Amino acid sequence: MTVEHTPAGHPDAAVRPGSAVDIRDLHYTYPDGHVALGGIDLRIEAGERVALLGPNGAGKTTLMLQLNGVLLPSSGSVSILGAQVGKQTLREVRRRVGLVFQDPDDQLFMPTLAEDVAFGPANFGVTGDELAACVDEALATVSMTEHARRSPHHLSGGQRRRGALATVLACRPDILVLDEPSANLDPVARRELSETLDQLDTTMLVVTHDLPYAAQLCDRAVIIDDGRVVADGPILAILSDAQTLARHRLELPWGFDVAAMADLSERTGRRLPTG
Repeated sequence: MTVEHTPAGHPDAAVRPGSAVDIRDLHYTYPDGHVALGGIDLRIEAGERVALLGPNGAGKTTLMLQLNGVLLPSSGSVSILGAQVGKQTLREVRRRVGLVFQDPDDQLFMPTLAEDVAFGPANFGVTGDELAACVDEALATVSMTEHARRSPHHLSGGQRRRGALATVLACRPDILVLDEPSANLDPVARRELSETLDQLDTTMLVVTHDLPYAAQLCDRAVIIDDGRVVADGPILAILSDAQTLARHRLELPWGFDVAAMADLSERTGRRLPTG
């Protein structure tokens, strides 16, 4: 089975109202001359949950960093809810797009978890009771209220991952981008994080090598390789395409049965846990 990607020039690829992310012919070349993105076309509608898959070096992280202006295009465009990402729109785009990095240390650096969670909204000008409400709401969403006054360095790996998520949720983003959210988590922490993410109604892009976790969280998958989109479709269809996975150095773990998961998902009408 071949899952094809619709390029931006295709008649069916016109901009549609409600698009959360609209990427057109995106190129990015690093200062050393390395071409990381060679013409990405991608649209994500509001409310979608999309897994971004691909081998190491495919351009996944570079693409992720384009979404809130950490990196800006060499050519082409990235639009977030109708606003093109650029120097003049960075503040608004960064309010709307929250990045959760793989290493919680990138986001947890204050003496207490509550101070870390307050840091982002405070930088956007939120103060007083509104700031306190943002912090309380974010901590409650990730089930970390009781740890608000603890040092992040004294939390478990799973707690720190959820704490890092809270620092982003406190800014109330429209789009959530997660980089390898399941990395280095034990099975219980994986489940707790997936339960937290599953209750969110935010548009979500999950960058991961963990294919079963992607299937648990997302309905759609996009594979990029060599800086281009090479497949885009329903996630169970993508994961059932062994040739496409192999071609792009992706592999399901031994014993993972996509067909059985698809059958159960169809009968129950919901995404199913994968362990």
